[in-house]
Amino acid sequence: MNFSELGLSPALTDSITRANYENPYPIQVEAIPAILQQRDLLGLAPTGSGKTAAYILPILQRLLAKDAPRERYVPVLVIVPTRELAMQVAEVTENFSRFLPRKIKSMAVFGGVSINPQMMRLHGVELLIATPGRLIDLVGRRAVGVSRIHTLVLDEADKVLNMGFREELEHILELLPAKRQNILFSATMDEEVEKLTQNLLHDPVSIRVEAPNFTPDQIDQKAYRVSPENKGPFLRQLINSGDWSQILVFASSIRTADNVVGKLCKNGIEAIAFHGDKSQGARTEALARFKSGKTRVLVATDLAARGIDIQFLPLVINYELPRSPKDYIHRIGRTGRAGASGEAISLITPEEMHHFKVIQKKMGKWVKLVHEEDFGKQEE
Repeated sequence: MNFSELGLSPALTDSITRANYENPYPIQVEAIPAILQQRDLLGLAPTGSGKTAAYILPILQRLLAKDAPRERYVPVLVIVPTRELAMQVAEVTENFSRFLPRKIKSMAVFGGVSINPQMMRLHGVELLIATPGRLIDLVGRRAVGVSRIHTLVLDEADKVLNMGFREELEHILELLPAKRQNILFSATMDEEVEKLTQNLLHDPVSIRVEAPNFTPDQIDQKAYRVSPENKGPFLRQLINSGDWSQILVFASSIRTADNVVGKLCKNGIEAIAFHGDKSQGARTEALARFKSGKTRVLVATDLAARGIDIQFLPLVINYELPRSPKDYIHRIGRTGRAGASGEAISLITPEEMHHFKVIQKKMGKWVKLVHEEDFGKQEE
């Protein structure tokens, strides 16, 4: 199967080729024709499944068939839970749009930064990617109109609801026209998401892409048993032992993330922190430096566990374990994405052993545990 068999126009397939995309992923094979037919769609898919391109490509084709608007009423709205996912969707959109016969103006808007520059750039936007709170602010200031939306995408609906955006989402839906195409993606289908789909979607095409054994098979997982006092030195030894081009380290608190970065930098390992206490500008800069290879190590809290697409990331390190097995899956899922191989290493203190056993049991996969004193020895 290739993209040309999915009903996409020559302009879109040429754009896909020039953007260095090859064969479509399963979710794209099922979603693109349905969206092109303007059907409502429910997609249940894990992170890294290719869902963003699955809805962006057919939406771009629909927009390309019409003239660009010269007003502040947007025809397509994508609602996302986080700033990071908004930027990711905007990046994917721009990657395809720049090769099209005419420029389709897209834009991501989110809180944490000044609203005025966003207001000034909204004129003529055809595809708006927004977090709920900032969108309501912009509509309230009459900087953008949503009463003529013909396509609504709700991405990571479970996280939108879990982050407490229910009231904002209901308010936004009241502002939209009754007749529109609705596309909803979610990693899980709990009671709240199911209720939302029943109210939002009309005779939807349903797609489900499962994550095999709850964790990507391409990820090589291992764990080292370390003493609490030796965790920092062991992390530095581990980082220096390999030639990984990029390393994403997860800590469970902002304070720990900052402390780890300080110790790494003090010992000659360039690292940068990424967490909720950083300004949006600082977070954007941190990600840009990490993605471009200017900074080798990014130390993050679970803010980065979902919604950030770092292509071909070779290594994830759990400096501390997350609270839930589900968060563990999201963390290690930053590597081994879309068919690529990856490695995930966890540093486990004796106090964390029981929790790590619970995570492995829920995951359905047991991870080889190596004692720190055996680090560096040949392992078969």
